[in-house]
Amino acid sequence: MSRNQRGTLAAAGLGFVVVLLDVSVVNVALDALRSRFATDVTGLQWVINAYTLAFASLLLTTGVLGDRFGAKRVFTAGFTVFTAASIMCAMAGSLPLLVIARVVQGIGAALLVPNSLAMLRQAFPDAEQRSRAVGWWGAAGGIALAAGPVLGGLLVTHVGWRSIFLLNLPIGIVGAALTLRHAADAEPAHGRSIDLPGQLAAILALSALTVCITEAAHFGFDHPLVYGALLLAVISMLAFVWIESDTTEPMLPLALFRTATFATASAAGVIVNFAYYGFIFVFSLFFQIEQHLSAQQTGLAFLPMTVVLMAVNILAARLLNRVGAKKLMIAGMVIAASGYLLLLPVSLNGSYRLLIAPMLIAASGIALMVPTMTNLTLSSVEASRSGIASGILNAARQVGGMLGVAVFGFFVHDPRPDAFMQGMHLSLMTAAALLLAGSVMCLYGIRPPSAIHVETACDALASD
Repeated sequence: MSRNQRGTLAAAGLGFVVVLLDVSVVNVALDALRSRFATDVTGLQWVINAYTLAFASLLLTTGVLGDRFGAKRVFTAGFTVFTAASIMCAMAGSLPLLVIARVVQGIGAALLVPNSLAMLRQAFPDAEQRSRAVGWWGAAGGIALAAGPVLGGLLVTHVGWRSIFLLNLPIGIVGAALTLRHAADAEPAHGRSIDLPGQLAAILALSALTVCITEAAHFGFDHPLVYGALLLAVISMLAFVWIESDTTEPMLPLALFRTATFATASAAGVIVNFAYYGFIFVFSLFFQIEQHLSAQQTGLAFLPMTVVLMAVNILAARLLNRVGAKKLMIAGMVIAASGYLLLLPVSLNGSYRLLIAPMLIAASGIALMVPTMTNLTLSSVEASRSGIASGILNAARQVGGMLGVAVFGFFVHDPRPDAFMQGMHLSLMTAAALLLAGSVMCLYGIRPPSAIHVETACDALASD
């Protein structure tokens, strides 16, 4: 591995690290943010979902920007935007300003993730070297996800909540410097166009849906804002489907969903992140607001779960060829659902020790599925479409995470202990039901490799 390759890998890894770090550290600061801004669960949901909404909405378009203007240039812009937005978050004097800064952070994250992989593809033309580089890239993200709650808890407890955003400053500066010094300048593909109408329709649909679910906890479903947002979400989604089916270069090629395995993997991505992100949000509130744990104690409470996530991710990659993707996906869904159901006896005064085993079981099931669904997605499409397929899966997962926080937040919006616990149990049952439904979906939706190739060939002929 050359010096430039190592530098590019380090830069790409830091880009993934900073994105996932901000997913995990903010949850342990929820109680501090609630106290500082005198807000409720709805306000906290917007702090989380503003970031995820921008990230999910723009993920496909920012990949096209990288192809058109060069991955290095767009990736560097992503670091600049993300770092500037992190400073804005740290300086925010009100909740609306913090939410706006989180939206800008999400834009930076969307610029970083797809273009970090594009830079790795350019830097490592050899397939075997590239596979190892992507493995290190994924491992860096896994470490960030595992370390985030603990690091965030320490910072919030001993320095203050603003420090979790200032943490991004040195990472952004080093990452941008490494990119400029070591990443190769790729020839921009000027022929690729941006699907602006589709992008605007997607942003409108996701934003309206998030407003509907999130604000329903505050206003109720009979409020004009809530049912108006729902109506706008439906109209925008129908418009998006029409635009994507009618344009020559859609941001979301609907023909890919004719392949059953691809459609199943994408739906599984929504379910997995819905269950996991929703769980982290609800249990962060449970530990901090209901059990009155400090941010540091909350971070440590999540540590066993995040460590297992990282370890089982590695194990799943090794099991994939031996067991098969279909069996791993079904097993992951069932194991995760079992973990959520075993958490149902949780009570306000219960011991944390009783939560450890169910949390580890749930995390193990989730971790089995993450690399498996990525493999399924890439193996279900032609090699020339692997980039857009990966982007669709990542976008689907972010949408699932956003909906998980919105729906579970609605269930636990009442902070009174009895009401909160009822909402928490409903959240766990909803996650378990979706995961079990997902296992049935995987049973019938995931096809053997030979069938996938036949489907892909038929779709190619149909499109010709």
